[in-house]
Amino acid sequence: MTALALFQPDIPQNVGAAMRLCACLDTALHIIEPTAFPWKEQEFRRSGMDYVNHVKLTRHISWNDFLQNMQGRRIVLVETDGATPLWDFTFKPDDILLMGRESAGFPRDLYTKCDNSVYIPMAKNVRSMNVITAAAITLGEAIRQTSKIAI
Repeated sequence: MTALALFQPDIPQNVGAAMRLCACLDTALHIIEPTAFPWKEQEFRRSGMDYVNHVKLTRHISWNDFLQNMQGRRIVLVETDGATPLWDFTFKPDDILLMGRESAGFPRDLYTKCDNSVYIPMAKNVRSMNVITAAAITLGEAIRQTSKIAI
């Protein structure tokens, strides 16, 4: 199944929101550490509410650990400077959707480790949207394309 991955997240409330999103869509969530905050369960419970108990969460101690565990799966980077507009991309059922850091995006030197990159077309003169909003839009499109049932 399609999964969501957050690269070194900065904001615990966004991780909680991602947990809730993934729990509701029955999607696995991967956190690639280090995080920019101490990992405190109560922070996630505050933003993710009781959904935290329903998410399939895997924490990876590093980027290399994540890559090793994802071998054989396609990694699709979602970034404002991605190569392909989201609406023109064809997702596969086992894709990993990778979101960059809230403060810095995804390191340019690691782009070559991803199989593809997409961006969400946006209005001119705006920089970016919240990472979890972008994750929800992209995850929804990936599920729409690969699922035989409506969500």
